[in-house]
Amino acid sequence: MINTVVGSGTLVTFPVLLLFGYPPLTANVSNNIGLLAGSASGIYGYRAEARQHLGLVVRLLPASVAGGLVGALLLLVLPAEAFGAIVPVLIAIGLLMVVVGPTLQRRTAARRGADADAVASARPRVSLVLLVFALGVYGGYFGAAQGILLVGLFGVMLTIGMQGINALKNVLAGAVNGVAAIVFVLVAREHIDWKVVGLIAGGSLIGGYLGARIGRRLPPNALRAVILVVGTLALVRIVFFD
Repeated sequence: MINTVVGSGTLVTFPVLLLFGYPPLTANVSNNIGLLAGSASGIYGYRAEARQHLGLVVRLLPASVAGGLVGALLLLVLPAEAFGAIVPVLIAIGLLMVVVGPTLQRRTAARRGADADAVASARPRVSLVLLVFALGVYGGYFGAAQGILLVGLFGVMLTIGMQGINALKNVLAGAVNGVAAIVFVLVAREHIDWKVVGLIAGGSLIGGYLGARIGRRLPPNALRAVILVVGTLALVRIVFFD
């Protein structure tokens, strides 16, 4: 539910797996594959909003897929702690973008004129594509709070509403998880615990669907408040309790 409405569900599941004694790499890989079911049900729940911004989905999806592939391969060759130090900074930046996003959206819309949504949907800026690729790399490598970062990024750089942003976030984050899962199944089977995958998949499948039903009913400001609360709790947990 957290992943679909906000993002950062990995900050719940990953520490739990470590608590039960699973090695970090096994926990990361198995968690990624298991959460793929929740991504699918979340995307299905937000399918109407995703169709409204299909142009953006088509143009940004390749960047997410390429980033997820690179990130998954890096996970298999780099130490698991490589991105650990920057995760709190990234989350804080994402939360800041969620806060300032509405103001920046209004300014962007004023500059572009009445057809701002169409312009944003048709021609995403190169900088946006590159940043989506970078977040895809991060998502394929670890992915904690990838959703919060995507929401913050889109809130600053696009002029679509919060529900559209959330739908776009679910599609792109799901694509990153999907391509990473394929890489892990093909070249890292020894690090997959299928019992963990099954348990997380079952829970996330139901949670993703329920999260979409809840999230789609929240007004933009309420959805933004939920993101800020969950993101702040995740940040506090990482900084003070990891």
